[in-house]
Amino acid sequence: MLQYIKNTFLHPLQEFIHDSRAIGITLLFCTAVSLVLANMGGLISSSYIHFWEFHFDNTNNHHTHIGILSLPNSPLVIINDFLMAFFFFLAGMEIKREILQGELASLKKSILPIVAAIGGMIVPAILFIQFNSNGIYTKGWAIPTATDIAFTLGVASLLGKRVPIALKVFITALAIIDDLGAIIVIALFYGGSIKLLYLLGCVFITGIFLLLKKFQVKFGLVHFILGFVLWYCMFNSGIHATVAGVVFALFIPVDKLITFELKLHAPVYFLIMPIFALANTAIVFPENGLSALSNNLSWGIIAGLVIGKPLGICGASYVLVKMGIAQLPNSTNWYQMIGASILAGIGFTMSIFIATLAFTNIYEQNISKISVLVASFAAMIIGFVWLRLSKK
Repeated sequence: MLQYIKNTFLHPLQEFIHDSRAIGITLLFCTAVSLVLANMGGLISSSYIHFWEFHFDNTNNHHTHIGILSLPNSPLVIINDFLMAFFFFLAGMEIKREILQGELASLKKSILPIVAAIGGMIVPAILFIQFNSNGIYTKGWAIPTATDIAFTLGVASLLGKRVPIALKVFITALAIIDDLGAIIVIALFYGGSIKLLYLLGCVFITGIFLLLKKFQVKFGLVHFILGFVLWYCMFNSGIHATVAGVVFALFIPVDKLITFELKLHAPVYFLIMPIFALANTAIVFPENGLSALSNNLSWGIIAGLVIGKPLGICGASYVLVKMGIAQLPNSTNWYQMIGASILAGIGFTMSIFIATLAFTNIYEQNISKISVLVASFAAMIIGFVWLRLSKK
């Protein structure tokens, strides 16, 4: 019986989890389920939306006080401020490993994806600001600057040999640098009012990490306890709490990076990210449908992701190649490079996350999220067709 269960359920599940397309499929499924539940109307929709936004102490604050502790005040805040810290912890470890041992370990290897990623953030931001120069929605400038690594690589894997291995490595490196850029943007521009005492607490915990490293204290339970204290101080400091995950990742020993990445991969991508997708796409479509997207906020996001991303990435890459500073990835031509740049316009997870930080008004959040979904699907389809028409 046990063998039957393994063969029927566990083995197919393991194969699915290790398939590079699985993350994108899972997130798409969760997004579809969430949108359907949120728009069914009646008690089901209202209960579903209320579940994520329910405040434990019946206030609209992000924080609730339990004794002397100040903690998240709703399921949505727990997901976006606590669970997403694990996602950023994983991203931080990937960035550290790539810088020390991988594609970002040398200037020669890293110069093209670094400059391309910067171009792929600057141009979408400029396009967004051009559409929103009146200042009403300016705070959303960072929404179209993000790339969703899971979806981008998932679509690329569907294309087989039409996307050379070296180009996939380039996309991975670019997306990792993009994540680092998003982390810096969130830390600098999307925090709350700074609370000095908690900020000093973050500095103090970081100092303890440095001392533990200096005296070569074996990485273990003490570090994880300090990691949670760091998150608590960050959550209350005014800097977004997820940054704590990245800071903690910097102190993971090099020899443990791959071990922790492997352990966290499935829980983060097949538990935390699906929950994030369910909670953050519980969006009620406006009564006037897609016509609600005919505003500067929507056009700025869509233009930034669908047009700005490929323009920024290819433009920066072209300049570097023409100057002889870098060269295209092996077995890759400009046609394929453009296709990969179009796929980088799949913002999804990170763009939706930044939208929740940029706007406090639910209507503006929902319009931003719908725009991200429309732009991401457009980039996905256009990029897939573009690369599908290329020669193997």
